[in-house]
Amino acid sequence: QAWVSGAKVGFVDLVMMRFRKVNANSVVINRISAKKAGIEVSTDQLEAHYLAGGQITNVVRAMIAADKARINLQWETATAIDLAGRDILEAVRTSVDPKVIDCPSTGGSKRTIDAVAGDGIQLRARARVTVRTNIAQLVGGATEETIIARVGEGIISISIVDANTELPPTEETSEVEITITSTVNQV
Repeated sequence: QAWVSGAKVGFVDLVMMRFRKVNANSVVINRISAKKAGIEVSTDQLEAHYLAGGQITNVVRAMIAADKARINLQWETATAIDLAGRDILEAVRTSVDPKVIDCPSTGGSKRTIDAVAGDGIQLRARARVTVRTNIAQLVGGATEETIIARVGEGIISISIVDANTELPPTEETSEVEITITSTVNQV
């Protein structure tokens, strides 16, 4: 199958994969997929990632999607992200099509983020944050839960710290936006 599609995999390689308990079928199919998409990934690279516990199908699909979206994604970067436990295919999708995150999340029991200011005024807020994945900073970057927590932290700190300020409503809104933006950007 690999030979016919131009993504050659040697017979000796197939035999050695069997000895190393590598799923040869998965390696061959992903090699063919990559080759047909114009991405050169060797059998050794696929096998090494498989042996390291990586999801080779996800990585190859992510590489293909990144290539079609003209995102520079190298094999080493994609496999590092995959081995770090992040979903590389979802990251590429979010890099192309930004994701909207509700704060607090819609699946939770809380409908608003609540805080009480020093002057006794209660603040109930909801926020929507649009995120686009920066592939270069994905490992060690914020997860969706971290972003929700940071937005909530920003809203609560604003209600506590800014309770005694007497700004006109339009200035308060811009101050809130600046404070939350700087809090989320620290992620």
